[in-house]
Amino acid sequence: MISTKGRYAIRVMLDLAEHREEGFIPLKDIAERQGISKKYLEIIVRDLVQGELISGVSGKGGGYKLCRKPDKYRIGEIIERMEGTLAPVSCLSTKKQECPRASFCKTLPLWSEYYAMVHDFFYSKKLSDLL
Repeated sequence: MISTKGRYAIRVMLDLAEHREEGFIPLKDIAERQGISKKYLEIIVRDLVQGELISGVSGKGGGYKLCRKPDKYRIGEIIERMEGTLAPVSCLSTKKQECPRASFCKTLPLWSEYYAMVHDFFYSKKLSDLL
């Protein structure tokens, strides 16, 4: 399940995409337009800045903006930044844990197919597709 943090991050990114011509967008403006508390958005934008998805400037005229054009962002990368891997089981995650059952696991093909569908779906969608 995608948490509110992941869903709100997409909304923040979409808001920044919609207002990208305005330069740096104050967090209070995003919070007001999206109906999300500024306090909660501070946590979200911090993670987005650390992930180099957006950049921020403090002080007068400060705020946040996208680091790239909207068509250069995949929804999957935003979700994985906020939620972690989309992999449904640890043996398929990027931080792969060796599974002693992998060579004979009868359920691994099920999880692999599910993961491929979810991954491909979210990585096939660009931020620009939502504009």
